[in-house]
Amino acid sequence: MSSIASANYAKLLNSNNGSSISSSPKPFRPVMQWQDVTVKMVVDAPASVAYKLYADREMFPKWMPFLSSVEAMEGSPDLSRYLVKLESFGQNIEYHFLAKNLQPIPDRKIHWRSIEGFENRGSVRFFPRGPSSCLVEINFSYEVPNAFAPVAFAMKPFMEKLIRGGLERFATFVKTI
Repeated sequence: MSSIASANYAKLLNSNNGSSISSSPKPFRPVMQWQDVTVKMVVDAPASVAYKLYADREMFPKWMPFLSSVEAMEGSPDLSRYLVKLESFGQNIEYHFLAKNLQPIPDRKIHWRSIEGFENRGSVRFFPRGPSSCLVEINFSYEVPNAFAPVAFAMKPFMEKLIRGGLERFATFVKTI
């Protein structure tokens, strides 16, 4: 680098309090890693019926008891606030997240991503298996800090069990409709 370029670079750094980009501090964000869970089950209901139930997000707590509440945001029908409460490893765990529903494919796919709180994303897909049943597939991904990646594998069976239990309750619930 020439001495003129070096001097100009030094001025730039000094004019921005030591930062070449901005003087405002950046929030710390740990390096994260996505963990994925997929659960599938045949449900005794047409895909259109199963889809309609899943499309009503506020109904989720009826078959997913770890969801204490789901509230569609007034004025923003594609946004929902979720409150999760569960007991794990002798601890009561509670957290929330705000999720944005992405463009659905009617009777086939619902998907979302969180935009605030617990980082997650996922989809629920419906595959017809004749006139009175369908395969429901839930794909759920969540972020864990890289520092916990070596033990994150231990959480995966817990998450699979939680989601599978919810899907089993959904299969029972849909028969009551």
